[in-house]
Amino acid sequence: MKKNYNALEIQRVSPNLKVAIVQAQWHAEHTDKMVKVCQEILHRSGVGDVKHVRVPGCYEIPLMAKKLAKTRDFSAIIVFGAIVKGETDHYQLILETCIRELGKVMYDFEIPIINQILPVHKLEHLIERSTGSSNKGIEAAQAAIEMIKTLSE
Repeated sequence: MKKNYNALEIQRVSPNLKVAIVQAQWHAEHTDKMVKVCQEILHRSGVGDVKHVRVPGCYEIPLMAKKLAKTRDFSAIIVFGAIVKGETDHYQLILETCIRELGKVMYDFEIPIINQILPVHKLEHLIERSTGSSNKGIEAAQAAIEMIKTLSE
């Protein structure tokens, strides 16, 4: 069963919190919309500092996430990217590497990493997930807030 997140129902957090967002530049015309909504929700929840870092593509996201996690400055890291299936296995290789390496960073540094690297078969699926109530930025921000609160209990 899918958990429904509502952009209007926002939990409050300490203004001392810092959250990092790492975004791949590929398909930025769509992921920019997710990042914008995510930042708005984080700010409305009270997060004091949101650092936004862009990297060339999804493959570079885990390295940047690790670099940010090593600082121990952030309460959560949210990653955004899109991998559109093509005619080769490149899509699968990039996706599997990202998932594996982000998991390592999350467990090694004990920091929530909210993964919004979207593997899609068609560009239309990405457009759908970057607009309106299906915008994955809503889910990402609220999942980060939920994890921060849960881990601080």
